[in-house]
Amino acid sequence: MIVTDIKPVTKQKFQIEIDEQPAFVVYKGELFRYHLEKGKEIDEYVYTEIVDEVLTKRAKLRAMHLLQKMDRTKCELERKLEESGYPKIVIERALSYIESFHYIDDRRYAEMYVQSQKQKKGKARIKMELLRKGVSAELITQVFEETQDEINTKETIRNLIEKKCSYDKKIDEKEKKKLYGFLLRRGFSSSDILSVFREIFE
Repeated sequence: MIVTDIKPVTKQKFQIEIDEQPAFVVYKGELFRYHLEKGKEIDEYVYTEIVDEVLTKRAKLRAMHLLQKMDRTKCELERKLEESGYPKIVIERALSYIESFHYIDDRRYAEMYVQSQKQKKGKARIKMELLRKGVSAELITQVFEETQDEINTKETIRNLIEKKCSYDKKIDEKEKKKLYGFLLRRGFSSSDILSVFREIFE
């Protein structure tokens, strides 16, 4: 294994490239401690020590720190660790460690997300946002099925309309179209929106 490049990430952090592939990120002091130099070979035992001892411990601490700030899905946490330059094996170990303590749980995250967003957004919008966060479509469907009795879509639409305009004020077609577009972007179905419109405005 040859160190083919060493690129500064910050003043104290450096991206190490091995055999022309990004390998890991280390601090300045670790460059000297492990004698990492461009064009020189890195011993296998040195590489193993960096990955197993230094980076794995650091990734676990980084993951814990990220979760202290806010709850995240497994996929979101994985992306954050990738952005920090950790090797795949190190990320897998950190995620496995975090999961063993149930600090990340996509089902719990999806349930909490649905509960917090159901009064503001429709199912389609919530589903799209959860998919972006890496929650599986199957799990999202299960969570919606379990919370179906708790979600009153038309009531939510009524509440949002009430916040946007007063029922006792007659709104024109232009305003209705704007309101319709707003509700569509929130993830409500056209049929539900029009049904509530008929109840309120006709």
